[in-house]
Amino acid sequence: MPQGTEPGAPNPRLLAPALAARSGRQEIMSKSSVLVTGATGYIGGRLVPWLLDAGYDVRCLVRDRRKLTARPWADDPRVTAVEGDAMNEEDVMRAMQGCSAAYYMIHSMMVVGSEYRERDRRLATTFANAAGMAGVERILYLGGLGETGEGLSEHLESRRETEEALASGPAKLTVLRAAMIIGSGSASFEILRYLVERLPVMVTPRWVQTEAQPIGVRNVLHYLVACLDTPETAGRTLDIGGPDVFSYEKIMQIMAEELGVRKRLIMPVPVLTPKLSSLWIHLITPLSAKIARPLAEGLKNRVVARNNDAAELMPQELLTVRESIQMALGRMRDRDVETSWSDAGVMPGDPDWAGGKVFVDEHRIAIAAPADSVYRAVCRIGGGQGYYSASWLWQLRGWMDRLVGGPGLRRGRRDPIHISYGDALDFWRVRGVEPGRALSLRAEMKLPGEAQLDFAILPRASAGASPHGNAACELVQTARFMPRGLFGLLYWYAVQPFHGVVFRGMLHGIERAAIADARAGYEESHADRQAG
Repeated sequence: MPQGTEPGAPNPRLLAPALAARSGRQEIMSKSSVLVTGATGYIGGRLVPWLLDAGYDVRCLVRDRRKLTARPWADDPRVTAVEGDAMNEEDVMRAMQGCSAAYYMIHSMMVVGSEYRERDRRLATTFANAAGMAGVERILYLGGLGETGEGLSEHLESRRETEEALASGPAKLTVLRAAMIIGSGSASFEILRYLVERLPVMVTPRWVQTEAQPIGVRNVLHYLVACLDTPETAGRTLDIGGPDVFSYEKIMQIMAEELGVRKRLIMPVPVLTPKLSSLWIHLITPLSAKIARPLAEGLKNRVVARNNDAAELMPQELLTVRESIQMALGRMRDRDVETSWSDAGVMPGDPDWAGGKVFVDEHRIAIAAPADSVYRAVCRIGGGQGYYSASWLWQLRGWMDRLVGGPGLRRGRRDPIHISYGDALDFWRVRGVEPGRALSLRAEMKLPGEAQLDFAILPRASAGASPHGNAACELVQTARFMPRGLFGLLYWYAVQPFHGVVFRGMLHGIERAAIADARAGYEESHADRQAG
């Protein structure tokens, strides 16, 4: 670490090139069109701007184009969002028309099982067939190291089957296999950070001594883009990794140093299986056991690049483990996390509210502040802000959810202020956004039914003006719950008495925050007028 750099501070030498390359869109003549699947996910969401910077037009195959609206590159005229189902061959072929290459970034990040394994195989086969019919020349896929040899976990076997399915068509397949990817918001990075930050003493599985070769997310993106201009990579499987080969224990201690906490006491024991490890990760970190399980299984085997072909074909400055952690923590401190592991959550259709009994709990409050101030206050709920009232009840509900396998509150939110369609917000998912007017959240917590929480901001002309010269408005909060079976009914009647405390308290907290926001805006405007 450079002298004078505090633990956890980003290395300016490393940040400068990345920020310079991304400081603005350059006028570059378009090379060709490429398709990116998984553009709403962690890697895919970061890959698109890198491709744009390299001069490519980008097509994004998405289930719902609204999930792209929050991306800073969504309005770039070289980006086209194509709605479709990746399981539908015609949809995929339509999205691929005119593309010379296609990135396959679709992963089932959960315990595979026969159902998910078969689905992954079918998705990859559909993609390969569609690429052949659309005349796509190349397919690029990001897999994982450790996907060779005997005795693979079901998850890794599925990844290998995905490779085979993608290679079954006429398009030439390039596979990049990486170990742990270190970057702000990545699943493996978040597990590492939370474990080190929260546990001064760790009882770990034996695989904590296993060697791995992590790679910075920036280096992964470089390889993914550089492959297109490197014909020698077509039809090949390339291992990619950073310059360091460390045990996971060593990586944890580096993370502790960069976080500025004491060295962690790590005690490996032989009895912790991947299943038990994933359950422990679920309790300590924001990730669910379903996501943690395949990650834990992948840590059992030594994951080190078998050759240096990728670095020789596509040279770049490879970040060390420490440098990658520094950059990731720096992004988090600057609130500049481009994508997160939680971004790719499925957005199901609206609950079939007509399909059974729906309980509704509605609360209203008149607020002497403009609608935009109220909307900003509403959009700050969750994450570090919390829910404005009854914090202990929310924390208790989060812990209960974690204990039964739900996301709980630890998933947090990607941005503390701004909110967009499809964002994860603690144990909610944003299913509707109307700036200045409404916010709709769908519950992803473990429930015996379907739950939704809506906020609507209505004008109140009869209320006159607020003390700050702005018309007052009314905030309407509506909780809906459609129970499943007898347990669902019992659940509703059990929690309903707490709604008055929780929801009314939240509304009054939003009222206070909105008035403070309006007052700050009024004072700033008044100061500007006086200065003028």
